[in-house]
Amino acid sequence: MFKKVYLPFLLVLFTLNTWGQASQREYYQLKTYLLDSEEQEQKTDKYLSEALLPALKRLNIKNVGVFKPRTIDSLNPRSIKVLIPMKAIADLETLNSKLQKDKVYMAAAKGFLDAPFKNPPYSRKESIILKAFVDMPKMKASPLTGPRKDRIYELRSYESATEAKYINKVDMFNKGGEVTLFDNLGFNAVFYGEVLSGATMPNLMYMTTFENQASRDAHWKSFSDSPVWNKLKSDPNYQNNVSKNVTRFFYPTEYSDY
Repeated sequence: MFKKVYLPFLLVLFTLNTWGQASQREYYQLKTYLLDSEEQEQKTDKYLSEALLPALKRLNIKNVGVFKPRTIDSLNPRSIKVLIPMKAIADLETLNSKLQKDKVYMAAAKGFLDAPFKNPPYSRKESIILKAFVDMPKMKASPLTGPRKDRIYELRSYESATEAKYINKVDMFNKGGEVTLFDNLGFNAVFYGEVLSGATMPNLMYMTTFENQASRDAHWKSFSDSPVWNKLKSDPNYQNNVSKNVTRFFYPTEYSDY
């Protein structure tokens, strides 16, 4: 009798534990404010630093990252990226309504939200929604302490030719061990995410951080020279799963949480 009752009980516990671990994976909104001028950049900086980030903290949303491109050119237009972590996808749906009920936020954001038609604070706003990888279910704020202007925050997007190839590349990071290898080599990853909604799907995105350019280059050399990586990339199970790699370099603003 004991065995008949005990074994199903263990199965239920295992199922609940597995579901609980999966449900702990964070979601991220990666917003990009596209800017036409330095004036727009200043207005958006003011809004983010004085209105949005303080309001998010009042909602207990912490570790919000704000980044700017290290160079501004045709491939890297003037912009500001905001990375917002959320415990559940439902938080995204209710965020705006919660902000609108925050009188302090609405007062601080008034000039930005009610900007004149002919003088907007940004040209366009884009948004990507991501779900954290199984092997890194929660964001880790970068531990770097050096000057922010010197830091290299590397944001990569790996696009795949098909959904199956995309799933295979995500699996390569998790079960294949790429996440573990990056961690062992000290890449200071902030997040790894499956893109749920974006312009270049199917794709995944992740961000790693370095003290400066020399540190970034040294870390990637250690990765390319790693026996673990060279074995993994030749694994027949993980071939041709990336069709395009888009890499962008940023630095954190002074008011970014990390």
